[in-house]
Amino acid sequence: MAVEPLDRNTVIGLFAMSVGTLVVAIDFTALSVAIPAIERSFDTDLTTAQWVINTYAMVFGVVIVTGGRLADMFGRRRIFIVGAGIFALASLVGGLAPHVWLLLVCRALMGVGGALMWPAIIGMTYQIVPEGRKGLAGGLITSVAGLGNAIGPLLGGFLTDAISWRWIFFVNVPVAVVGIITALLVLPKDEDENTDERIDYGGMAFLTLGLLSILLALDWGVDRGWTDPVVLGLFAVGALFLIGFWFYEQRKGDVALVPEAVMKNLGFAMAVLTTLLIAAVFFGALVYLPQFMTKTLGFSAAEAGLGMLPMMVTYAVLSIVAGRIYETFGPKLMVSAGVALLAVGMFILSSVGPDTPYTGLIPGMIVLGIGISIFYSSITTAGVTVIEPSKASLAGAIIYMANVGGGALGLGLNTAIVASADTLTDGIQTAYIVNGGLAIAGLLVALIFIGGPVDKERLRNLRHHHRAHN
Repeated sequence: MAVEPLDRNTVIGLFAMSVGTLVVAIDFTALSVAIPAIERSFDTDLTTAQWVINTYAMVFGVVIVTGGRLADMFGRRRIFIVGAGIFALASLVGGLAPHVWLLLVCRALMGVGGALMWPAIIGMTYQIVPEGRKGLAGGLITSVAGLGNAIGPLLGGFLTDAISWRWIFFVNVPVAVVGIITALLVLPKDEDENTDERIDYGGMAFLTLGLLSILLALDWGVDRGWTDPVVLGLFAVGALFLIGFWFYEQRKGDVALVPEAVMKNLGFAMAVLTTLLIAAVFFGALVYLPQFMTKTLGFSAAEAGLGMLPMMVTYAVLSIVAGRIYETFGPKLMVSAGVALLAVGMFILSSVGPDTPYTGLIPGMIVLGIGISIFYSSITTAGVTVIEPSKASLAGAIIYMANVGGGALGLGLNTAIVASADTLTDGIQTAYIVNGGLAIAGLLVALIFIGGPVDKERLRNLRHHHRAHN
């Protein structure tokens, strides 16, 4: 099978998108190890300092669909540059912040900048690669994102210990500037064909208030309890706003924040559903494997971060390879294989016990890393390419929002299971068995709905190709 070559401008453009992806991904994890230092700097408590992380993730998850729609309407390069500019400026001010409240405002603005950058990155990456290399786009995005998530705690820990936690913010500025300059010089200028569309302010309001209420309920439910009246009230308010969003969007037609062609696309809806189910697996591993390492194995926070490398490095390295394999095997087989491996990885790790050494975690983490690399690169491509190209940024944003929302829901479920168990290891065992069940449900959805029926002609050609080589 001939591989379509990439020209010089496409390679440089992909570099710019990788830089943008890296800076957004690093910021999700880099500050996790700096929270104690931030507490000391501002003489504040853990609950307040923790919002340095929560504010960024929450605003990012709430605004990202709006960012995707704006990128499709007003031009992906333009919105990427605006988002990167907001991100860089907020990072600079955040690094200089004299008190914690200004830092939290800057983190919220960084969430807005990231939410504008991310869907524009997805749309532009799929836009600039040749038609036959769409798998490369998904693999590149997830590979760089995985690398950023993996090195975030290591970079954050190094900067915090060697200089100051403030340099976690300062290093964002030159990286974002490089991305902006490269985008201006290399990426094609935006066409203005969609700028006459009206902005759906009503849809933005419904979705923002609905998602914000749900995410706050999920965050507060862990500390206040899931039956707390405030938590239940936030869930109810969020559900009402999201139901209102659905009915409101039905009346807006093509100018809706999420147009009807996207809402009613079955293949896309199933990609979103699969992402929702699988996000619980990923987030459950990210949170409770380090918990086991620190509380049962006696690891320090830095050692637990290093302990996650078998999963995170496998994820980052294999994502780009998975993108290339996608071009050969197609969406159904790739997504299904990734989900199946995630289920296997969860069931392996569900055997964890109080006497399990660190080496006993490595096989399960590696299987999870392979599954994550295959799944996320493939589901992104499967979801984005089933929608018309003019809505690619919006499609990518919705899939990512499903990942954030599904992860938050799954993490809440995992936390409830672990908290109700007699011991940490008992809770992790039960939670990971439940996560494995969710992955099996995702596998059924993928086998039935993702990518249409299996392409038998493609499989025959692969068998003939394999025999010829043998």
